[in-house]
Amino acid sequence: MTVTIPTLGYTDLRRLMDLQLGDEKHTPSATSTLDVLWVLYDRILRVDPDNTDDPDRDRFVLSKGHGPMAYYAVLAAKRFFDVETLRSFGHYDSPLGYHPDRNLVPGVEISSGSLGHGLGIAVGMSLGLRARRSPARVFCLVGDAELDEGSNHEAIAFAGRARLDNLTVVAVDNQSSSYGWPGGLAARFSLEGWSSATVDGREHAALERAFDAEHVGRPRAVVAVVESKA
Repeated sequence: MTVTIPTLGYTDLRRLMDLQLGDEKHTPSATSTLDVLWVLYDRILRVDPDNTDDPDRDRFVLSKGHGPMAYYAVLAAKRFFDVETLRSFGHYDSPLGYHPDRNLVPGVEISSGSLGHGLGIAVGMSLGLRARRSPARVFCLVGDAELDEGSNHEAIAFAGRARLDNLTVVAVDNQSSSYGWPGGLAARFSLEGWSSATVDGREHAALERAFDAEHVGRPRAVVAVVESKA
């Protein structure tokens, strides 16, 4: 008997998020990333849920790890783990914690949640992949508020000078930064030699074009503007 696994799409994501119950869901933080995550996993990332250890897979780094509910929904929709696992979100014996754990969740590249360290890790991954001439790319999702962390200033400056063109950062800007940026968030990256663009963080076609744009010799920054705060 052949069992057919239904194909899940973008319209299923809200239902998958609703399967995750609890008081620590950081719902606004999660929903602000939902469209970016879907476009990455549906159209951009070269990853295979049946071969998560492929040395030349693209890497996705969720630096904004304090709101992983949308991330889990997308991973389940893309068959990295069973949808029913979502119902265990936050339980003491669940692999799906309030911060993602790379040792427990298939497809997760880093254990994150402490804001400000994901981009530095992504820069290190990019350097390592370039050193062994891998075609793999690194995509790192950060929040606008965590860019206030000093570690990110160092990572942005270094990546631009190292010309890490296998690195793309998507900064979800939901206007929660304490200080903001003169000239806009994209200008922060451009100043350090990055290729940058600002797009509507809910518009899938615009996100896809921004991710696909050529940036030879420069890292890429995509600022995805959304309305909800987190």
